[in-house]
Amino acid sequence: MISANGISLHFGARKLFSDVNIIFSPGNCYGLIGANGSGKSTFLKILSGELESTAGEVAVTPGERIAVLKQDQFAFDGFTALNTVIMGHKRLYDIIEQKESLHAKKDFSDKDGMDLADLEAEFSMLDGWNAESDAAKLLSDLGITEEFHGVEMKQLEEGQKVRVLLAQALFGNPDILLLDEPTNHLDIENCMWLENFLSNFKNTAVVVSHDRHFLDKVCTHIADIDYGKIQLYPGNFTFWMESTQLVLRQRIEANKKIERKREELKSFIARFSANASKAKQATSRKKILEKLTLEDIIPSSRRSPYINFEQSREAGNNVLAINGLSRSLDGLDMFKGLAFTVEKGDKIAFVGSDDLANTTLFQVLAGEAKPDGGSYKWGASVNLAYYPKDNAKYFDSDSNLIDWLRQYSNDADLGFVRGFLGRMLFSGDESLKQVRVLSGGERVRCMLSRMMVAQPNVMILDQPTNHLDLESIEALNKGLEKFEGTLLFASHDHQLIQTVANRIIEITADGFIDRSGITYDEYLSDRKAKGQPRLIYS
Repeated sequence: MISANGISLHFGARKLFSDVNIIFSPGNCYGLIGANGSGKSTFLKILSGELESTAGEVAVTPGERIAVLKQDQFAFDGFTALNTVIMGHKRLYDIIEQKESLHAKKDFSDKDGMDLADLEAEFSMLDGWNAESDAAKLLSDLGITEEFHGVEMKQLEEGQKVRVLLAQALFGNPDILLLDEPTNHLDIENCMWLENFLSNFKNTAVVVSHDRHFLDKVCTHIADIDYGKIQLYPGNFTFWMESTQLVLRQRIEANKKIERKREELKSFIARFSANASKAKQATSRKKILEKLTLEDIIPSSRRSPYINFEQSREAGNNVLAINGLSRSLDGLDMFKGLAFTVEKGDKIAFVGSDDLANTTLFQVLAGEAKPDGGSYKWGASVNLAYYPKDNAKYFDSDSNLIDWLRQYSNDADLGFVRGFLGRMLFSGDESLKQVRVLSGGERVRCMLSRMMVAQPNVMILDQPTNHLDLESIEALNKGLEKFEGTLLFASHDHQLIQTVANRIIEITADGFIDRSGITYDEYLSDRKAKGQPRLIYS
């Protein structure tokens, strides 16, 4: 068990946390959520002891070991992947080094013999004889094949390093597991494996993630950072989100009778309790949920942007025709021989082992790059809007937000532009900020605003959830679901693909796979049944 007792953290006049009291208990997985900049990663560092709080203390059950997902990919460059994993259990690795040092001594004394005997006993108690095989299995489970186990970290690619560090955190059955964005650079099968690992993890886990599907799969509780406090809720992310929205609606409708409110909440909780009946800790969770009252749930102070894509006119039935399209970069084929048509209403998710292939295709279709061969033709009635993965060039300007958006809008009226920016959470003086100084998340909201004012009937979006907080991702998800036009997009957000796409195209080394009228989960299931290679996010 690990607990925060009266934790406060101040940076100058800014208070990030104030008198936080929370207990994380064994057998549970806690999803730590909050707006961008709310201090999620900072709080994990306080729990791990990497960062000291301004006030309060962190208490850990004596003898329990904390494991942390390291973020520094270069810290272990001089070590092999296998040894890096074993180093996740510091005491065990120290014993291994001490044993090797004693065995290497030329003047081996009686005292050395007794010390070695003590080390051997502790080594055995810590299951040291299985350390290498356990570490190797973790690496293999996370997609690091045996040929890389003995390779030094500095020779691995970024995605491989991240997965080695995840294996390091999971190694040796830690008592307390602290994971910051653990699904980054994982393929779909690895994500499913990690979901299963955490679902069966019998100790304490605290995770930070922007992956809503992942949070729903693994979390028994949500720890919400808001108002400078951390409020704990039983249930997964969807339960937290819908329950807080429900309470907010109920409080707005203050004229309704209290009994009706309680009955609605009771019915809502009963439904989620039933859904959780197959999950870990189902019985105890159901009891907690049944005891909840309106007073137990606090509406979030966070705001969601209003994302709604409207068409100025409908496109014709034939939106896009692609014939034998090819493109290579630095001698490597990104895609070759692509040939398919896109019809009105298609919402196509482009997946595959190489993100760069999708990005390159989108650049070609948006007219920002030329193909090496083949052709493509947009329909005459298409009004296209493009969201690139790299948006830096759009913000190389001294313009303020109002003037920046005006240049893309058919309605240049100041009131219209201000109102639009307000819905995208740029109100008051925020709308006068220079676009050059915007954060990553703010830039994304600007780019989405640019697309909305254009009123397109066809959109291309390349990784649109990058840099967004959970509220904005949820708002974008709903906006794309409601969009009545045609959509081509690439994303690592499982839930976005599952709920938006009605067609999946996977670009492969040999060509492409095109499946229509199928969900993402169905596609992955079929793919696994056919024994096809993994989809690894690069």
